[in-house]
Amino acid sequence: MVTMSAREFNQSVAAAQRHAADGPVVVTRRGEPAFVLLHIDDYRRLTDATHQGSLSERLAPSDGADLNDVEFERDAESWRPVIEF
Repeated sequence: MVTMSAREFNQSVAAAQRHAADGPVVVTRRGEPAFVLLHIDDYRRLTDATHQGSLSERLAPSDGADLNDVEFERDAESWRPVIEF
């Protein structure tokens, strides 16, 4: 998962699009997560009401990575997901 500031996003939308092809891009505003850019296939998978499966299956990366590999570290100032493959 890639994190970009709103300024970075505005300066390089093309880079954000390239990153979104591999996974969600979190766009921050004043250091806080504000938006998420998703590839259209990921968005459709999340919003497909006919999809039979658990929420974790719907959120799972399309490349087959396991959600159990995602850890969230928190500190007093910010959080960032840590993904290990």
